[in-house]
Amino acid sequence: MNTPDSSTIGYTLAYYSGNRKTGEIAVIEHADGKMSVNPIAIETESTLEKECKPVFVGLTEKYEVILLDPVSKEIRIQPFFPEDAFPAHIYSDPNSSRDWFMNDGDKETGNDRLNCGEQGSSVSIVDNTASSAAIYLGTICVGRGHHQATFTYPSEAAPDVPYTAYISNLKDGTISVVGNDPNAPENYLKLVTTINLCETDKEDSQDKVVPNNAFPHGLVYSPVSGKVYNLNNGYGTIAIIDPISHDIVDRREFKGHSNLFAAPDGRYVIGRGADRKSDPEHVVAKLTVLDVATNEILGKADLNDIYISKYYFNTDGSKLYLTTGKSGSSEQQVNLKTDALLIFDLTALPEIKLLKEHRLGCPSGSLAFLDDGGRTSLVFSSNSEAGTVTVIDGASDEIVETFKVTAGLSHSRTWVL
Repeated sequence: MNTPDSSTIGYTLAYYSGNRKTGEIAVIEHADGKMSVNPIAIETESTLEKECKPVFVGLTEKYEVILLDPVSKEIRIQPFFPEDAFPAHIYSDPNSSRDWFMNDGDKETGNDRLNCGEQGSSVSIVDNTASSAAIYLGTICVGRGHHQATFTYPSEAAPDVPYTAYISNLKDGTISVVGNDPNAPENYLKLVTTINLCETDKEDSQDKVVPNNAFPHGLVYSPVSGKVYNLNNGYGTIAIIDPISHDIVDRREFKGHSNLFAAPDGRYVIGRGADRKSDPEHVVAKLTVLDVATNEILGKADLNDIYISKYYFNTDGSKLYLTTGKSGSSEQQVNLKTDALLIFDLTALPEIKLLKEHRLGCPSGSLAFLDDGGRTSLVFSSNSEAGTVTVIDGASDEIVETFKVTAGLSHSRTWVL
């Protein structure tokens, strides 16, 4: 079988670049070996209050801008990008065309005052987000603070697990459970219950208080075990949740980690963290592999002078990609590889096997993957501070090219159109 020259593969990307206040979008088209970068026209910054600024949903098939008005809840499609539109963090439901947009609330209280008053912040759900047929489905008030999400569903190993969304609430120390099955209208897109993550032996009070110091950050579902795994960053534990009863059925010590992710096949849950204390001149990233069949730790790895930022998987789930960022003291940051992109072989799990390390010149904002019949043909890294995209061959892991898109800013995101 002949493999096509990766430099000739056609693709279309969107590239968002911003500074947390304002931003811009360009559409990149690569066809017949030629590249074009096409900025979307900008609407200047509005006078709206922060909570009233439009939520950026996506781009249509014709590269028009899809916006959600947080006040009227109307979907608006237009040719211009409001430079102060809110690029909310998105979690995609793996079993539907619905996307869940996280609103962490204001920095001081974690409340979304527009939708939830002083009672918490919110998530908004939109169907068909990359289409002119985008539909707003609803906004749900959950707990306060930064959110992560995971989605449960029935599997061969766990056929009775319902379609449900779990949303963790950092400031409250809780998880909001939301119905996610259109065939169960009594619970669909409604708050079903709230799980209190409080561990009384780690609090000053013996009451299960909210807010507490659980600080949940790391939430995944395994179809292999049929359980939800939540990292209580404040306690250094994993709470294992039954998605049928929504009860915490087990806890496991898991210190030194700041996030969790699940391998695509669901057999392993991987914790990531960083040791900034052992060596005053070096940060050491930590990766730990938990087997969901036994809840035992089967693999560990230390990565010197690395602070892990984000994680991604390729199309067939055979590779893990970790981007890196800045952390630690000024002495540690001298040695830190903030611009590294690490590629791991997931077929070797529970062994953590590094395949490739690239240096991109600055931290990656995000990765995107070009799917070619169930395999990844190209990987794209948006390099925020440089305003560039690096293209990597999905098979060989070698860099194909790096090209300029825009002036460098602190944040960026790219995705395949």
